[in-house]
Amino acid sequence: MSRSLTRSRQLQLRAEKFLPGGVDSPVRAFRAVGGDPPFVTHAEGAYLFDADGNKYLDFFGSWGPMILGHAFPPVVESIQKAASRGASFGASTAAEADLAELVTRCFPSVEKLRFVSSGTEACMSAIRLARGFTGRNFVIKFEGCYHGHSDAMLVKAGSGVATLGIPGSAGVPAETAMHTLALPYNDLGAVREAFAARPDEIACVIVEPVVGNAGTIAPAAEYLQGLRAITAEHGALLILDEVMTGFRLSLGGAQQVYDVKPDLTTLGKIIGGGLPCGAFGGRADVMEFLAPLGPVYQAGTLSGNPLAMAAGIATLSHLLKHEQEVYNGLESTTSRIAEGVAGVAREAGISLTTNRVGSMFTWFFTDRPVTDFASAATSDTAAFGRFHRAMLDEGVWLPPSQFEAAFVSTAHGEAEIGMVLEAARKSLSRDRPE
Repeated sequence: MSRSLTRSRQLQLRAEKFLPGGVDSPVRAFRAVGGDPPFVTHAEGAYLFDADGNKYLDFFGSWGPMILGHAFPPVVESIQKAASRGASFGASTAAEADLAELVTRCFPSVEKLRFVSSGTEACMSAIRLARGFTGRNFVIKFEGCYHGHSDAMLVKAGSGVATLGIPGSAGVPAETAMHTLALPYNDLGAVREAFAARPDEIACVIVEPVVGNAGTIAPAAEYLQGLRAITAEHGALLILDEVMTGFRLSLGGAQQVYDVKPDLTTLGKIIGGGLPCGAFGGRADVMEFLAPLGPVYQAGTLSGNPLAMAAGIATLSHLLKHEQEVYNGLESTTSRIAEGVAGVAREAGISLTTNRVGSMFTWFFTDRPVTDFASAATSDTAAFGRFHRAMLDEGVWLPPSQFEAAFVSTAHGEAEIGMVLEAARKSLSRDRPE
C-alpha cells in the first residue's frame, strides 16, 4: 500500500529529544529491521492505526497480552468502572484475591501467588525467593531465554538483547553475573553436568517452557520433564517462566500442554488484560518464605493495582467461559497463517523454517531446524528485515526482530488470514532468488 510516515517521523525526532533513541524499549526503534517505526494512535480488534492514518494488521499484540484483540469491550468496560473508583490505593482490595483465585483455578501448581507490575519483577522476585528458600546462590538459565532486565538475567539473553546483538549488558557487575549459569536450551546433558559440578550450590533452574524471546522454539520431547527430575533430585527449584505462554497456549499455560509441575511459575502479559501486571507463585511452603510470613523481602506500591486487576479479571473470566472456542479458534487460525506463509516461501524458493506452538509462531529465514538459540542465530536477519519492511508496506506489522515470537488473537479471522497470505506473496516475490 502507499504509506506516508511524515507525522510518525516528526514524532520520532521529537521523542529523540527526550528519550534515549526516542523509545522506552529498544526493539521499538526498528534498528534490527530498518525503516521508520510508525507511531500508534489507537488500536481495535486485530488492527493498529498510526499518526499518519495508516492501518496495520497486528502480529505482535503488545508482545502477547492482546489475546482477545485490542480494546476488547468487556475489558475496556471493566477498566473504566475501576478507574471511576480511583486509579491506585497502595492498600489491599478484594479484586486481588478475585484475580488470584482465577489464576489458581487454571494453574494447579500455583497454590499461592503474589502480584507485581511486570514480568521482569516476577522473574527477579521468583529467583530471589528460590535463593532464599534453598540458601543457595547459583541460577541456571538458557541461552536465548529472556527473563526480564534484572542484572542476573541479562546473560546470553533473548529478546532485545539478541535483537541488538548484545552479549549481555554494561552496568551488570561481574560479581552478579558469576552466579548465573547460561546453558544451551534443549540440552539436558549440559544441565546434568552443571549440577554434577555444583551439586549443592544451584538454587533454581528458570526456563521459558516454550521459548518466545529468541523466536518461537518448542521444548524437545521430555525436556521439561527432564528438568523437573534433575531439579527434584538435587533439591533445586524449577521455575517456569510463563510470562509469555501463560494463558496463551492453554488456560493452564505450557505446563498444562506439556504436563509438567514446576515449583514456581512467573506470569504476566495476559493476566493484566494489557495493563502492567505480573505475578509469581507456586508451592505454598515456598511462597510463605516471603515477607510478611518469611525472611525474603519483596514489595511494590503498584502491585495489585486495581485497574490491572479489573482488566485481568475480565480477560481470564472470558477465557474460562469460552475456553474451547478461544483455543480451538486460535489453533486453527494460527496454523493457517504460519503454514500458509511457509508455503508461499517454498513457492518463491526462499529458505524458511516455521516454528509454531499454539498461537505463537516465528518464520526463521534459515534452511535448518531451529531448536535453540545457536540454530536460530543462523537466520538471515537481513532477509528478515527486507521481509518486515515489505510486509509493513502491505499493511501487516510483524514483530520488528527475527528473534521475537509473533502472536495471533481471537480478532484475527478469515479476512486477516487472506490479507497476510496476499501480503506475503507480494513481499516474498520481491526477495525471490535469481
